[in-house]
Formats: sequence, C-alpha cells, structure tokens
Amino acid sequence: MTKPAYWPVRYTDRHGAQDVVFESDGREVIRATIRGVLFEGDTMDDLGALSGEPPEQAFSFFDGALCSCLLEWEVPIPVEVRGSGVRPAVLHCALRLGAPAGPRKGLDAETLTTLLRLDGREYRNADDQDDFEDALHEVQRQLPRAARLKACVSCAWSDYHPVGHGLMGGLACFRDVKELYRQVDGKHGPHGIFAVWPSRTEFVQETWLCGEFEHRVADRGYRGPFPYRRL
Repeated sequence: MTKPAYWPVRYTDRHGAQDVVFESDGREVIRATIRGVLFEGDTMDDLGALSGEPPEQAFSFFDGALCSCLLEWEVPIPVEVRGSGVRPAVLHCALRLGAPAGPRKGLDAETLTTLLRLDGREYRNADDQDDFEDALHEVQRQLPRAARLKACVSCAWSDYHPVGHGLMGGLACFRDVKELYRQVDGKHGPHGIFAVWPSRTEFVQETWLCGEFEHRVADRGYRGPFPYRRL
C-alpha cells in the first residue's frame, strides 16, 4: 500500500486564514481538518464536511462542497533533465473557488494557478486553464527542451475518458494491462479507449507518481502525447 502524501495548505475565506495539512492517497481521497471540521473529497474543488450538517456560519458551501475560499498548497514533482538526472522541483498551486452563482449554475468563478520552481526558475500555467491536465501541459511546454516532468499526467500508462474530467483526478492508470493499453488507437472499436476502459488499474491524481512510470510518447493511447500539440 502506498503511503499517503501530506500537503501544507493555506486556507483563506471571509473569516480569515489558517494553515492546515491535507492528506491524500494520490488517487481518489483528499481530507483535512479546517477549524475543527473534517472535510473529504476526491478533488480540491469538491471537499465536503463529514461531521453531519455543514456548519454554514463558519464556511460557505455550494451543493455540499466548500466555496468562496482560496486554497494554496505545494506538491513535490521530480523533473528529469537529460544529461543531469532527476532534479527535485516544487509545484505551487492556488485554487480560488468563487461564490454560488445560483441554483444549478455552479460557482461564479473557479481559477487554478500552478507555478513550478526548478533550479531557481519559475514556470507558470496560463490564466485560461482551469484543470490540472491543461495547467501541467502548459508548464511542460515552458520547461527547457531537455527537462521532462515525472508524474502520472506525463506517464505512458495513463489516459482520460473521452467524455471529460474535472479539476483533478479522473486520470485512469493502465499499468497492470500495459499490452492491452499499447493497442489503443482511438475512441471506438476493439482497440478503442471505450473497450479497454473497464480494465484500468485505478484512478490517480495528475501529480502522483509510482515506480512503473515511463515517459509518454506521441503515439500512445487515446489522448496522445505529453504535452499535447497546440491547435
């Protein structure tokens, strides 16, 4: 069993700020205690209180999940540099969750910012990217040509469902069926992603990493290369 990861997080809302620690299994569980209340979810924009009725006077909620707040945290991500080996880097993340826009309308804003610090330099995602897939593709494009992220999002054995995914997670790992996944050539047909999807090993977060990591190549799976090519 993989050990959980612990992320130092700065939580800020209209009541003030608090430094807390988030625990994650790197797959589908994120949990933390904020102001004495235990929260849990499978993504940072869907954290719900586990202690009965949400304490509305201390937090803001939409559909049972935290909103009207800012979450800031750091995740270590190794970067492989050709000729220099693997270098440690830190991904600084900031997620601003807006206020409810109305019934069945979601939040009025949700903004993700990621900034990778490597060897004294910074690489930041664009302002119009609202999930970890797009943000990390943009970070990779800014890195020197010899540098490559080592994380599940850039792994040869991971893929997304064609229907789409949320802010983070929802990335399927196929490490236990590598030969089957190597044959994926699109959406449909006997070798389409729909056909192999039930054989996935598990879901993982984009920033997770296991011992079976291999860099993604251009012709692998449904979603193609990492980073993907701009249109």
